[in-house]
Amino acid sequence: MRNSVLWGLILATLVMSSVAWGQKSKNKNDDDDEGPTSWVYFSVIKDDTGKPVRNAAVILHAVNAKGKQERGDMELKTSPEGKTDFDGIPYGMLRVQVLAHGFQTFGQDYDIEQAKTEIEIKLKRPQTQYSIYDDHPKDSNAAPSAPPAADPNKKPN
Repeated sequence: MRNSVLWGLILATLVMSSVAWGQKSKNKNDDDDEGPTSWVYFSVIKDDTGKPVRNAAVILHAVNAKGKQERGDMELKTSPEGKTDFDGIPYGMLRVQVLAHGFQTFGQDYDIEQAKTEIEIKLKRPQTQYSIYDDHPKDSNAAPSAPPAADPNKKPN
């Protein structure tokens, strides 16, 4: 019993050390793989009034060359002035999502290619749901839903 526990601990230690060995070092001195970065400034405002949206969650996702979202993300919160920023965003595509209570979720991709990038995001209020059971004004430009019925009393030309 003791030997199996001992071998289990040795095996776990070997696995953990091999995982740690395989990971890339993230020291400040290892700048070989990293390209230029940008300081990105976000300003989140209300679409209808232009006033700032405070405490909005600004979520950042890296996007690879194929347009797929990479693993890992970062969440920032806006100040009472509706502003937040982050220094160290790598050049390339960045997917930005913004969530705020009482507003529609915002999402858009941005190409980060300058040392300083300013992004203004206008949040909209939620729209009312469309229901087929509600009365809606007739749209004069809409195509008729069915052709008119033929008059059985009318003689063909």
